[in-house]
Amino acid sequence: MDDIFNQIAEVVFPESLPDPNYFEELYPPRNLSASAFVTRIAPSPTGFFHIGSLYTALICKLFAHQSDGVFYLRIEDTDKKREVEGSTNLIINTLLRYGLKFDEGPDKYGRELGSYGPYVQSSRATIYFSFIKNLLQHGKAYPCFCSPETLDELRVKQQSSLSRQGYFGQWAVCRHKTPEEQLQELKTGKPFVIRFRSEGSFEQKIKVADLILGTRELPENDQDFVIMKSDKLPTYHFAHAIDDHLMRTTHVIRGDEWFSSVPIHLQLFKALKFEAPKYAHIAPIQKKVGNSKRKLSKRKDPEANIEYFDAEGYPKQAILDYLINLMNSDFEKWRNKNPNEQIELFNISFERLKKCNGALFDFDKLNHISKQIIAGMTAGDLYEEVLKWAKENDRSFASVLVNNADYAKNILSIERGETEKARKDLIKYSDMKEKFMFFFDEYFDLNKKKKEQILLHNGFDLNEVKKIINEFIESFEDGDSKEVWFSKMKEIGNNYNYAESVRMQKNNPHLFRGNIGDMVKIFRILLSGSTQTPDLYSMIKVMGRQRVISRLNLVS
Repeated sequence: MDDIFNQIAEVVFPESLPDPNYFEELYPPRNLSASAFVTRIAPSPTGFFHIGSLYTALICKLFAHQSDGVFYLRIEDTDKKREVEGSTNLIINTLLRYGLKFDEGPDKYGRELGSYGPYVQSSRATIYFSFIKNLLQHGKAYPCFCSPETLDELRVKQQSSLSRQGYFGQWAVCRHKTPEEQLQELKTGKPFVIRFRSEGSFEQKIKVADLILGTRELPENDQDFVIMKSDKLPTYHFAHAIDDHLMRTTHVIRGDEWFSSVPIHLQLFKALKFEAPKYAHIAPIQKKVGNSKRKLSKRKDPEANIEYFDAEGYPKQAILDYLINLMNSDFEKWRNKNPNEQIELFNISFERLKKCNGALFDFDKLNHISKQIIAGMTAGDLYEEVLKWAKENDRSFASVLVNNADYAKNILSIERGETEKARKDLIKYSDMKEKFMFFFDEYFDLNKKKKEQILLHNGFDLNEVKKIINEFIESFEDGDSKEVWFSKMKEIGNNYNYAESVRMQKNNPHLFRGNIGDMVKIFRILLSGSTQTPDLYSMIKVMGRQRVISRLNLVS
């Protein structure tokens, strides 16, 4: 019997192939401690990078590095029909942009880091062929010649007879062909795939130990699944088993949509005489819609795409901090005590992941974290980050920032650096244009008519406004300290019956028309077009005398 199996294997793979033992020696067990994790992120290059993939990659990196292990990137590109050009570089660049530097894997220049590659599945054909040939030689796999039409007919028959779906038992047509019949059909050149010969029984249950989901029972696999397609590319199930073994992966951390496939994978590991890795299946990040929850959708939710956050200008650190907070809510306390520490110093655990599995995506929480991070930046650092964002997403704004670099930095320095009073109105870098565009003459288009309309809407008398402005211009000196400036503003206010403070107005409401805060709204409106602005004195200092008087003169 072995001879006929060898003949089948030679027809399928007529080329000379190394024995599987060659690869076992080429990729020996890693020289790491028994407690070290070897983890991987293994995306397919089929489109945009999902935030859930970033979440998984972050978990994998943290577990690997906190155990002095290895975190590597593997590109699973065996499904060529779904592959999107440029996606591999997108994956690599996204991981690096978010600081998730992998210890091993391909880079964007086609080079590879590490001794356990190739790390791109389409470059590992010889390895897969060697192990598939070995399975054929031992009768653990066989060629299947069923056409798509034949498989469709099988499905119809199963449906009409209310049978379970799939290619197994009596429905596994080619399984029941003798090796001699299989060899004869191979020699005719008929198209074929290679199927794994399952020895499992669906009636039997196996216990699957999962580090997040716990121990659960699943039916044993009895499907003769395809391990090599007609184009000679391996399927995901087979390729990942070979790769995880030869790359010496200790922990497979992935989405829980793969949990039902564990019986297939364990069966493969056993047939190949490999030690199976430990599994941890993560529930997808979810979104609340009305009273129900669902996983973030590639089609429905823009925030599923990590590029959404880049385009909006969220700090990379805000995204990472938020994702770790989803893994372990204790992270927020840790971050408050360690605002400048690297996230790798925060230890995560499977116990905490169990409690947080299937977390809801919360924009309010993300925005809070992002505000804190931006508020803690220096004006110079924030300017550089905003400029970097603008160059990629808003080139006209980038030009304004470059042409007014010192001015822009001064704008960003307003109420920054005072820990207790640091402004927290910027959630993301794109907010600078919206919040502060009035500072820039290139964007400030509030003409006399518009200003008068806003003033009238806020209850101001235009003639009185002109008098207040004229008095201010006469007394305004660039070198005035805040105390001197405010003293002058109070003096002007007194001339027009504005109380010097809110308390003074409250104590004597019948004596005053308002307080100094009401009067300075005039200046806020004329300088910015709004009554809500940063600190007025700081605004005036940053804008400078010429710009301030120019804008005030529109009504004077």
